Amino acid sequence: MRESLGDYAIGRLPDGEAAAVRAHLDGCAACRAELAKVSSVLPALGGVDPKHLDRTPVPPADLGERIVAAARAERRPAPRRRLPTSVAAAAAAVAIVVGGVAGYAVGDYDGIPREPVAVQASAPEIRASAVAIPHTWGMEIVLDADGFRPGATYRVVVEATDGREVDAGAFIGTGAAPMVCNLNSSVLRPDASGFKVLDTAGSTVLRGDLTPA
Repeated sequence: MRESLGDYAIGRLPDGEAAAVRAHLDGCAACRAELAKVSSVLPALGGVDPKHLDRTPVPPADLGERIVAAARAERRPAPRRRLPTSVAAAAAAVAIVVGGVAGYAVGDYDGIPREPVAVQASAPEIRASAVAIPHTWGMEIVLDADGFRPGATYRVVVEATDGREVDAGAFIGTGAAPMVCNLNSSVLRPDASGFKVLDTAGSTVLRGDLTPA
């Protein structure tokens, strides 16, 4: 009976079927509630142009840039006061000791450890920074960058210490617009030695060093 409620609400059922639906509604609270929901959207349907139903909605052209800019603004840490070299060195030493003997130091934001990764681009127009986040299932790389050729597809692989190159996802270049990419790999952090960003020709355009210090 529920499949007939839509046609009933817009008056498209033959008289006999409409009468049967009305009789059913008299004794079925669930279908009455369903009919109320269907009827509530009828005013909006009145404004729909049937000629446009075959057109796929297209998001605004700048939607991607707005999302990236908002994400980058949220992820950018507040400026920190520069410490004297001796104090900074001592703090780094403490961080390494507290962090254990894994061989790399991490930062901690909102309880999630983030390890800054040294990156090197093959072209001066590419500006990037990255952090690695260890997980029980593998590792996440957060790449914050701009300067990748707009519209071009780039693939990211994580280099494992045993020589494997494991896929970590892909992204599309945004040109001068900033972007933030969250890339995931099944390689555990202790088993990773680096990551590479490859263009469609397979050339390395950015490399990150994950070798433990």
